[in-house]
Amino acid sequence: MCLSGSTQRANHPAAPGGGRGDGSSGRGSLVVAGIGPGAAVHLTPAAREALAEADVVAGYGLYLDLIRDQLAGKQLIASGMRREVERVRAAVAAAEEGRRVCVVSSGDAGVYGLAGLVLEELAQRDLVLPFRVVPGVTASLAASALLGAPLAHDHAVISLSDLLTPIELIERRVRAAAEADFVLALYNVRSRTRTAPFEAALAILRETRPSDTPVGIVRNAFREGQERRVITLRELTLDDADMLTLLVVGSSQTFVWRGYMITPRGYCLGSEK
Repeated sequence: MCLSGSTQRANHPAAPGGGRGDGSSGRGSLVVAGIGPGAAVHLTPAAREALAEADVVAGYGLYLDLIRDQLAGKQLIASGMRREVERVRAAVAAAEEGRRVCVVSSGDAGVYGLAGLVLEELAQRDLVLPFRVVPGVTASLAASALLGAPLAHDHAVISLSDLLTPIELIERRVRAAAEADFVLALYNVRSRTRTAPFEAALAILRETRPSDTPVGIVRNAFREGQERRVITLRELTLDDADMLTLLVVGSSQTFVWRGYMITPRGYCLGSEK
């Protein structure tokens, strides 16, 4: 557990999680909600309810923009990338003051989202507040829906960002998943300045997978500017991805039919007569 900055231990009595805060009693609450890929239709009813009940909403500025119509009358805690610890601590402080706080993440809050960081902060301080996580549609599932059914069998989800994970560990994970014949869903593929992890992953994939392996490229899934392509591993280059792109690399069983990626689950369809 590594949370920068000073912390202090709180002397709050234990209470069961999952309740709703009541500002009038001085007891706040924390909800961490996944808002899905971006389109309003993919914001779940539970997430809408959490946002409607909140006094305070905390999130990355871009994600708050995606749900702007849900934020009328709310106090906002907005910050940029790499300010996650600061944002979470401000949200926790608001809950301690008796506010009902909703922390939002894109996709699902438990998949490269802020649910873990919020719980780490609570655990480090031994601070018990009513708390719950509202699931959302994560990027790999949104991309999979656009591509067909590439994740219908076993798959591995790996982030290629080396901001919080050493590149050596990323390479080990990509190699292990590739050699085990998992379909790979790759998040945080590359930025303008961070290309080394993608270069390493691409080299590993070309070493361990046939060159005609199907690769799905989805950018801005279910958002404005959505792009979707299916190519082969042979054709994949560094220029095919950025931070808004999710890559799905097929297994040895994945095939393409009329532009759809399909990874068979193993059912026997039989033969036509």
